[in-house]
Amino acid sequence: MILFNILIILWVIISVKQILFWIYLWQLKEYHIPRFIDHFRTAKGKELLFNKLRILKIILLIFFSIQQSFLNILIFLYFIETVLFLRQIFKKSIKKPKFTKKSLFLFFICIIALALLLIMADSLAELLALDIIMPVIVTGIILSFEPAVIFARRKILKKATEIISQNKQLTVIGITGSYGKTTTKEFLTTILSSKYNVLCTKEHKNSEMGIAQTILQDLKPEHKIFIVEMGAYKKGGIKMLCDIVKPKIGIVTGVTVQHLSLFGNLDNLLSAEGGRELAKAIPDNGFIVVNGDNKYCLDLYKKININKKIYTEEGDKINSDIYAKEIEITKDNLCFVAMFKDKNIAHFNVNILGRHNLQNLLGAILVAKEMGISLDEISDAVKNIKAKQAGIILKRGINNLNIIDSSYSSNPDGVVADLETLKLFGGRKVIVMPCLIELGNQSVEEHFKIGQKIAEVCDLAIITTKDKLKDIKRGVADKCEVIFCDDPQEIFNKITTFCKEGDAVLLEGRVPIELIEMLNDK
Repeated sequence: MILFNILIILWVIISVKQILFWIYLWQLKEYHIPRFIDHFRTAKGKELLFNKLRILKIILLIFFSIQQSFLNILIFLYFIETVLFLRQIFKKSIKKPKFTKKSLFLFFICIIALALLLIMADSLAELLALDIIMPVIVTGIILSFEPAVIFARRKILKKATEIISQNKQLTVIGITGSYGKTTTKEFLTTILSSKYNVLCTKEHKNSEMGIAQTILQDLKPEHKIFIVEMGAYKKGGIKMLCDIVKPKIGIVTGVTVQHLSLFGNLDNLLSAEGGRELAKAIPDNGFIVVNGDNKYCLDLYKKININKKIYTEEGDKINSDIYAKEIEITKDNLCFVAMFKDKNIAHFNVNILGRHNLQNLLGAILVAKEMGISLDEISDAVKNIKAKQAGIILKRGINNLNIIDSSYSSNPDGVVADLETLKLFGGRKVIVMPCLIELGNQSVEEHFKIGQKIAEVCDLAIITTKDKLKDIKRGVADKCEVIFCDDPQEIFNKITTFCKEGDAVLLEGRVPIELIEMLNDK
């Protein structure tokens, strides 16, 4: 009886761990079913379902009879799992959801379900079976509440739409694209705030609910401008956001195949992230600004028949409304002269990292100029831009390493751009990154190109996921060392033994938080 009670306690601990993790994963994928399903096409996703521990449990369930030896084996197995779980808690590496009202509600319901299942179970085999199918149980609970969530969401969206419709003095700027949205939003907010009372969406809140919550919680009568970052994962997604916020001005920052697998095909992606839906929503007295250095944006610019503006890094590609000359890039500064179609010029000096942010700055500057801010005022305003707003930060790391932190997000164009930034540094150069996800049938080609760029820049590449490792290696073609490692401590050990003072390490995409903390100079 004592052993059985010990087993129950351990089973409950492991079940709570599973509940936390699966709610975390659903939240990470924004409770978006295609994104959740797409995760299981990755090596990490497959391992979640077919890892050695789960297979061992299935074997135990099938081949062992319900007797004392079976009980002892289960206790030993759950004890090891519990120790590992407690170790994660101690190291603060446990995967758990951000506790919002929704996630707390789901956790509470799952705990109730766990208690009921425990009461109903009358054998060790049933307990083990429940353990094995816990991901299905948690997912089923989450999906069962989706109709209620959808109903509540519609009420919130309707209320947010009404608030925007009633605020006739508010100018809404919508920003979409596959990359550069957040950075452009941050730059534009800083510039426009020098003259206007500006509200912008926060952090990753670029979905319909995040935008609606910003409207309901933060939008005040004194706000004159509302800058909205718009994200979508299906055709019609941007149109729905436009129906809520009714943008007068639009910006399309750039398009890649980053989310191709979610959209299903390129045409669907170009409709939403590619800016078509945003362009259709712009009224006659508004305008749209697009990135002329991106082939998809350039194609959009040529096809739409509305008031439109275009920005490019150089002036000889197209008749740009703004482009840059005398570009000077250092490790922590971007300096250039902006040339305008109306023959005006202005000098800009910004304390940010990365040449690719020049595009984001040009787009923000162009919109600000069109909204009546003088070039002198804009030039002064950009001096208030903080390094962290650029999405890539230079940090002084352990042993005086240069740590280039671009772990906010990642896409194929972003990886290449960040590697260009890495070129600015002397000494040995290292990149740490996972393989990219949601690229659909373009994944092999994009990872091969990333490998080619790594070979051009790096001395060492540490890849933290296995999905497209072979394609990266194929692109590298033995021109630099490429290894797979997903353990933060092992990665840290490799970097600190491989690098010396003054060398540079690029952290690209979702690398382990523990690694970032270890590399920071305490």
